[in-house]
Amino acid sequence: MTETTQSAGTAAPARTRRARGTRTPRAAAAVPPADAKELTGYYRQMLLIRRFEERAARAYTEAKIGGYCHLNLGEEATVVGLLEALRPTDYLFTNYREHGYALAKGISADRVMAELYGRSTGVSKGWGGSMHLFDAEARLLGGYGIVGGQVPLAAGAALAVSYKGGDEVVMCHMGDGTTAIGAFHESLNIAGLWDLPVVFVVINNGLGMGTTVENSSAEPELYKRGAAYRMESARVDGTDVVAVRDAARLAVERARAESKPYLLEAVSPRLKGHSVVDPARYRSKEEKESLKAADPLARMALELEEAGILSHEARDELDAEVTAEVDAAAAFADASPAPDVSTLFDYTYATPVPGELRRLPADPVFRA
Repeated sequence: MTETTQSAGTAAPARTRRARGTRTPRAAAAVPPADAKELTGYYRQMLLIRRFEERAARAYTEAKIGGYCHLNLGEEATVVGLLEALRPTDYLFTNYREHGYALAKGISADRVMAELYGRSTGVSKGWGGSMHLFDAEARLLGGYGIVGGQVPLAAGAALAVSYKGGDEVVMCHMGDGTTAIGAFHESLNIAGLWDLPVVFVVINNGLGMGTTVENSSAEPELYKRGAAYRMESARVDGTDVVAVRDAARLAVERARAESKPYLLEAVSPRLKGHSVVDPARYRSKEEKESLKAADPLARMALELEEAGILSHEARDELDAEVTAEVDAAAAFADASPAPDVSTLFDYTYATPVPGELRRLPADPVFRA
């Protein structure tokens, strides 16, 4: 359930805003309870992300995935809950830990895995890799490797929506460490000044790399930073998929109905280190054991079984089905071709740019 919420206040001074399209105010919809079918569906999505990420970790050790690889292991409830709050037409910006978000946004496991393998059938044609998934049709507008790089862009996308008078909402995910950089504060300030329909989501796993939030932030309850920008904010238990869904729906529908930004903090510990190659030695044995005990997937499986929604046998069948889907995605990636080097610059810009440089490292600066 949502742990804490703060109000933006009602005594904000009058402000002059730039001209933009009009949006018809509408009341935020009440949050309905989850039924057995929905809960089973949430569990399946969480299981798909878990098995996909486990297979990605294995592929990385087999040198089938190059570069960096950051996994959502332990964050499945947060990922699924957040994405359940969005419409297909809403926009999503993420950081480099985005495999699960791509899957939950409806992109096939085949295309996501192929991108991790650097294949031309991947979601970014094999040129993005693990950290740079992008699909304009699904409205996933990128995973970003620079910490906080996505936050100003999400504010810009929300400005475009507001200017055109659309009813889409932009959701922007980031890690807890991002709240310490200037772009975070600049973007929240602009969103608050211009009433932008954007939901900023901080995924707080308690560690910015190997440093705890308490040791890096004078205010470790990160959702409270919204108060500086008169922005509604809340903190939610990121291991509870329904709680995350409900909190996210309230945030998203407020942004949609009122064109107001929102800051949501999901406390969502990860089961593994920062990346595949991080052994997480900064965590004690006791802490690692407590994380396993709080595993959201195992917890939900037990809750569904106790509620008579999903038997142990049905869960095993579901696991086999999901594992087969992930195995097929890995086989698809393995069989897919690498992108041709001639396509290296094809996606640098969305539209032609005069004087665009297309010189490869070995090419001469000037041609005879």
